[in-house]
Amino acid sequence: MPDPKQKELRTRKTRILLVDDHAIVRFGMAQVINREPDLEVCGEEENASRALEAITALKPDLVIADISLKDSSGLELMRNIKAQYPRLPVLVVSGLDESMYAEIAFRAGALGYLMKEEALEKILTAIRRVLGGAVYVSDALAARLLQQRIRGQTDINESPVKCLSDREMEVFRLIGEWKKTRQIAEELHLSVKTIEYYREQIKRKLNLKDAGELTQYATSWVQREIPQ
Repeated sequence: MPDPKQKELRTRKTRILLVDDHAIVRFGMAQVINREPDLEVCGEEENASRALEAITALKPDLVIADISLKDSSGLELMRNIKAQYPRLPVLVVSGLDESMYAEIAFRAGALGYLMKEEALEKILTAIRRVLGGAVYVSDALAARLLQQRIRGQTDINESPVKCLSDREMEVFRLIGEWKKTRQIAEELHLSVKTIEYYREQIKRKLNLKDAGELTQYATSWVQREIPQ
């Protein structure tokens, strides 16, 4: 007589939680994922705090998350997942440039990074790679990282923003989105004084004279007006 538990294991689908503040993006990914016989979207959330609650309640096998979320940084969500659910893999699907953010996302706890422009075409490959315990990046980024390793150095023409720490990068991006210091502090769950310190560090590292230059540079960078 067949073992019911073995049958359940064979028929159980891999459960995936989607975390993105754009409903249309979640809808598109869910449509692709739910067509697969062994995959299913078990839940959708648009902010980090609700996502952590959903992980506890739904027990997904994989989280797919954006970096830019409504109430906080997706990077902070990844750090929390890594701390609370160290065996739960995270795949980032983001519109933010992978050449700037993939490495930061990996340090925060992600196992894969996929650009939204490639999501519908590559998401199943990325999901299966990450579920298998391997790192996923695009072919273009993989080639670039390999070239850098072979040369033993980074490209001298890289954006100066590369010199910022992970946390400084988060603050810099939010400044570029016209967030005020208090808003940034609330979003990153840090004090206003800490954000002011990061602002000063960013200005020093990027050789910017004042808050006006910082806002202008950050805004231009976010809008992709500065080559990266």
